[in-house]
Order: sequence, then structure tokens, then C-alpha cells
Amino acid sequence: MRILITALPALLLAACASQAPAPAEKAAAPATSAAATAAKPGPQCYSGDHSRFFNVGEKTSIAGVNVVCKAAGDGKAAQWMGDKH
Repeated sequence: MRILITALPALLLAACASQAPAPAEKAAAPATSAAATAAKPGPQCYSGDHSRFFNVGEKTSIAGVNVVCKAAGDGKAAQWMGDKH
């Protein structure tokens, strides 16, 4: 009886160790796909008056003031600046 109690776990461990690992499923498209890069545009300015984003260099009028979207010093963000006509 003691032999059976000690042999059974050893057989289970040996059976599990001899199995090949399950093949991993292929991952979805890599994060550097064209769709992911298109979703991350450059710096933009948001206008609540127009309810949309403007690209750097675009001009508009916000609350009656002519403004232009300009890139910040670090190039990672943008902000509205007064536009001189």
C-alpha cells in the first residue's frame, strides 16, 4: 500500500513532464501596424468652439480672436497663439 501511495505521484509527475508544451497562438497584428501609426498624429490644438482638433499651422477664430495652432518648444504638444494679420 505504501508503494502505491509513493508511486502514484511519481507517475503523475513523469506523465506531465513528458508532454510537449501547448503551442502558443499567433499574436494579433503588431502594435507598429499602419492603423496604429495613423491613430497617433502629431501635435494638435483642440477648439471647443469648433468641437474638433486642428493641426499645427491651421488658423481659425476662437471667441472672435484670430488664432493659429503652433507647436510648443519641445515639439510634443501644441497651443493656440494669437494670429497677426
